Amino acid sequence: MSDLSQLYDAILVGDAKTAFAVTQTALDEGADPQSLVVEYMTPAMDEVGKRFENHEYFVPELLIAARAMKGALELIRPLLTSSGVEPVGRVVIGTVKGDLHDIGKGLVASMLEGGGFEVVDLGVDVSAAAFVEKAKETGATIIAVSALLTTTMTGMKAVVDAVTEAGLEGVKVMVGGAPVTQQYADSIGAHGYSNNANAAVAIARELVAS
Repeated sequence: MSDLSQLYDAILVGDAKTAFAVTQTALDEGADPQSLVVEYMTPAMDEVGKRFENHEYFVPELLIAARAMKGALELIRPLLTSSGVEPVGRVVIGTVKGDLHDIGKGLVASMLEGGGFEVVDLGVDVSAAAFVEKAKETGATIIAVSALLTTTMTGMKAVVDAVTEAGLEGVKVMVGGAPVTQQYADSIGAHGYSNNANAAVAIARELVAS
């Protein structure tokens, strides 16, 4: 059996090629797909997050680690789905209507996937109705909304209101982005707020648990 610690190490340093190769070899040798995620991939991304918090890693390191994890996860995800393994939670994520910024939202989506969530990324310029419709369609328990402009932040309240109007009592709304604050999140009735990608994973886990 392959040395699976190489998978952890490859994700930690952002070596996408090695992460993919080790995962493929492990699966060929009969490794349990869920064990690869739970024992190696998620812990690696958790460590990446800790290093980010401690200012040992910065956004570029987060991005390459997330890319390495996503490549390996693409091999595993179909196997988990076919075996009926449930994700930690389901998240619909996107940038609010009128906002075309993508990098921060994409990083949060990757970190959530690394944390064991099933993520549906709607992209940018997403209407409140589209968030609600996709949440209904996928059975998502979290809608994560990003904004990078003060002029588009108001669209976050539209999402919160649309969720309420649709009667989606079990769906929590998370918000984040450069101009967004905890105070603003509270004022619009959002259930969670994060100012960085790593913290977003912790918040999402708390919302699922609640």
